[in-house]
Parts: sequence; C-alpha cells; structure tokens
Amino acid sequence: MKTDRYRLERILEIGSQLQDVVNRREITAEDVENNLETQWLITTPLFNIGEQANCLSEVFVSAHPEAPWTQIAGLRHRLVHNYEGTNWSIISTVLLEEIPAFTDQVRAILDSISEEEAGS
Repeated sequence: MKTDRYRLERILEIGSQLQDVVNRREITAEDVENNLETQWLITTPLFNIGEQANCLSEVFVSAHPEAPWTQIAGLRHRLVHNYEGTNWSIISTVLLEEIPAFTDQVRAILDSISEEEAGS
C-alpha cells in the first residue's frame, strides 16, 4: 500500500525534476502556450503530481488544508480529460509560479510531519 509519505515524496521528486527541466530548457510562458512539444513535455509530470495529490488520504488532506491538494488533483483531471480544451496560459502560470511554491510547501510538510502521521 502506498502511504501518504510515499505520495508526498513522489510529488516532491516529480516537481523537482519538472522544475529542473523547465530551468535547463529555459521554458517560458510563450513556450507553454504555443509549442506542442513543450506542452507534451510538461503534461506527464503534471498528471503524475496531480494523481499523487488525488490519492492522499482524506485524513491527511484534512490535517493539511494549507496546501492546494484539490486544485492540483483537479488540474490533473482537466489535463487528462481535456474538458473544453486546455487553457495553456493557466498551465504556464501553474508551471512557472505555482509548482515551485507547491513543491516548497510539500517539502515543508514532509519536514514537519511524523512518520506515523504520514502513514509510514
């Protein structure tokens, strides 16, 4: 069984890898909004981050309402199911501004929780 700690560690790992790719390739908002290859490159990590957030236990999510778990999971659903098309302008903001802040938040939560609380 995958624990909340495991899921948080995966979010942190995937988020950090995604940020590394964005920085190495110097991806801009314009790239995200207009370049199909960039869109394909970033969506798989965003799917995975959202899936891990979606699978966190209700108890854990309730204990940590400061993080945007529902919004991250919802982003994954919108990307996967392409409801009404994807607004790449919003995705560029998520990628360039919100994912770095979210991974910092996840890192801080991981540092602050006990093994028991995270289901390890």
